[in-house]
Amino acid sequence: MKRVLEIEGMHCMGCVRRATEALENLTGITSARVELQEKNALVEMESEVSFDLMKEALKEVDLELVSVKEKKSIFG
Repeated sequence: MKRVLEIEGMHCMGCVRRATEALENLTGITSARVELQEKNALVEMESEVSFDLMKEALKEVDLELVSVKEKKSIFG
């Protein structure tokens, strides 16, 4: 499953690296592609990860998780 995370507080590529590492270190997340310009991340999960868990992981690297949305496939 894929989710799009809206993240506040990213200002540089260091922020992108910290966000990527924080998310990918969570059990259940297999990959995270963080976009500085878009202020979001596309995460792939093998099992559901709670909003609170992702929010806390990002808070530890001085970032704020604002929202999580399901990634809709362009194929339906």
